[in-house]
Amino acid sequence: MYFVYILASKRNGTLYIGVTNYLRRRVYQHKTGVYDGFTKKYDVHRLVYFERFSQIEMAIQREKQLKKWNREWKIRLIEEKNPNWDDLWDVKI
Repeated sequence: MYFVYILASKRNGTLYIGVTNYLRRRVYQHKTGVYDGFTKKYDVHRLVYFERFSQIEMAIQREKQLKKWNREWKIRLIEEKNPNWDDLWDVKI
């Protein structure tokens, strides 16, 4: 299983889009600042959206597609599934 995910610093805040094969571990890494980088620098650690894929190629393709979207489209996508921008960290994945 592969995942494309969107993290946010807060509602309507800074967004980060990534891809992984182990969503809980990867979000944990973002939350704890294990690696220096964008999400640590801008405090982006709230999991607000994710999609599942059975093939890595499809997940990477979707990640690239979402990264090209304008901000308004990304916000609309998040709010369709998660209107309150809840942290989905505790959702059973």
